[in-house]
Amino acid sequence: MFLFVYCLGSLFLSFTVPTEDTTAAKGIDFFKGTFQEALALAEKEQKYVFVDVYATWCGPCKQLKRTTFKDKEVGAYFNKNFINIAIDGETKEGDEILSRYTIRSYPTLLILDAKGRVQTRHSGFMKPYILINFGRRIVP
Repeated sequence: MFLFVYCLGSLFLSFTVPTEDTTAAKGIDFFKGTFQEALALAEKEQKYVFVDVYATWCGPCKQLKRTTFKDKEVGAYFNKNFINIAIDGETKEGDEILSRYTIRSYPTLLILDAKGRVQTRHSGFMKPYILINFGRRIVP
């Protein structure tokens, strides 16, 4: 009987809700829709669009996703000031983006206005403070 109660209690504890606020942004919140939908949302919210063009096999892309994009300060700044979208360059939509913006390497980071015009761009990995400064070129 003791073993049953112990196992049941352990099971209950494994399904309890953590006390820390897990809903708080811990990094960049990337828009889940299409590129065109991101542009439309940017126009509606009067924001710029931050675009991460990546490839699943790209080492620096993985490093950005694992570190810089998860940085709390990066998330706070980019989520407040931009519509953020990550696009796999090896999909149909990604291929169109590669062609439209003449992208030749991964990762390529773009800041666009709501009409899709490039405001600034960078290719390669960036540390969190450098990415924030990259964004501040357009939104101080």
